[in-house]
Amino acid sequence: MNNITSILILIFLAITFLQSGYDKLFYWKDNVDWLKGHFAKTPLKNQVPLALLNILVLELISGILCIVGCIELLINNGRIFGFYGAVFSCITLLMLLFGQRLAKDYDGARTIVIYFIPAIMAVYWLN
Repeated sequence: MNNITSILILIFLAITFLQSGYDKLFYWKDNVDWLKGHFAKTPLKNQVPLALLNILVLELISGILCIVGCIELLINNGRIFGFYGAVFSCITLLMLLFGQRLAKDYDGARTIVIYFIPAIMAVYWLN
């Protein structure tokens, strides 16, 4: 039963991060333009493309590890890749939360918490 729950959460995280990574990759300029305005009054104002690249890489790593973790759970009941996928997901979400708080976007920060709860549950269950 725990495997089914873990697989569902890993799929949730994979969809979340792979779709977000896809959006950043294929709509890079739109994202950079919007984020420059979002972070205009923060210390990140001159670092937006680098910060976005950092988040993009972390999202792709998180999503890929979660997919591999699902496969590993299904094939041999292994938990290593899923665990690291969940950990990377938490790290990514914490970085996004930091950015939202820095930009004083408290509604955006609140939304990230909704994603953080299942991610931290996956870390616990897969540990």
